[in-house]
Order: sequence, then C-alpha cells, then structure tokens
Amino acid sequence: MPLPPGVTAPYEVYVNGVRQELGTDFRVQDGELVFRRTLVTRRLGAWAWFLGIWGIGTYGRDEIDVRYERGGQAFVAHGLKVKEPGR
Repeated sequence: MPLPPGVTAPYEVYVNGVRQELGTDFRVQDGELVFRRTLVTRRLGAWAWFLGIWGIGTYGRDEIDVRYERGGQAFVAHGLKVKEPGR
C-alpha cells in the first residue's frame, strides 16, 4: 500500500486502531507499506452480517491509518486502501 503523498518519517501506522511496529508488523519498500500478515480487503455483505448475528465468524475489511506530522501539525490519513496482490 503506497504511503499518502507528503508523508515522511517519522510516522505511526495503525490497523483497526492497533499500532503497528516497523520491522515487526510491516516494512517500507519503495514508498509502500508492506505488511507481514495478509490484510482483508473485502467489505461485509448482508449474508456475512446475517451469519455474524448467529456467531458464525466472517472477516470484514482491515482499516489502515497513518499518523504523521507536517509543518508542526498532526495529520491522519484514514481508511487507506489495501493494495491487491499483483497490482
């Protein structure tokens, strides 16, 4: 997943609100975040919601945020899109 324009180190990366650690959870390669685990990219449909009500597990979409500073102000790039494998 490409870093948003204007983001330079230091910055913080979160997946579903949980801070990720550089070198442990992800690395940066050619300006892109590369995660060690596969991130889920699909949204839950009506059928998945129905199954979830009955306690049958489904997976939603991972939410990725990057917190960074520019010019002394804090910014958050929220809801970044996961890059599909092979794209």
